[in-house]
Amino acid sequence: MKRIRNERGAALLETAITLPIILLVSVGIFEFGRAYQTWQVLTNAAREGARVAVVQGTSDADIKTRVVNYMHNGALPDGADTMVTVTRNVALTGPDTGTQVVINYPFQFMMLNPIVRLITPTSTTGAPITMQSSALMRNEM
Repeated sequence: MKRIRNERGAALLETAITLPIILLVSVGIFEFGRAYQTWQVLTNAAREGARVAVVQGTSDADIKTRVVNYMHNGALPDGADTMVTVTRNVALTGPDTGTQVVINYPFQFMMLNPIVRLITPTSTTGAPITMQSSALMRNEM
């Protein structure tokens, strides 16, 4: 009877079961926080590009340079897959026109992708996602 009532090692077993779950939730919180921060930097970079774009006499190269500099200052690595698209003279309400700046940025989860690949190695679930942010501002007259 004493062997059945012995609870030695129960705490170790409970820790072994709950610790990976707690770590996975913590890593998920950090990863999605990093993704949200990246999205915020992209949104602000698109706004900065649109602010430069609505001033007369600016070229597309000036706009892209401002966007890339803002992303660099926001601690985003300058990837070769980053696309900055500038569309001028977008029709707005009335006679006004605007300029739209769209940024496509590949985002890679650092910790969650390897964990997903451990569970499903043949799946494409761990591939980078493309974040898109855009800003549209009215052109100055």
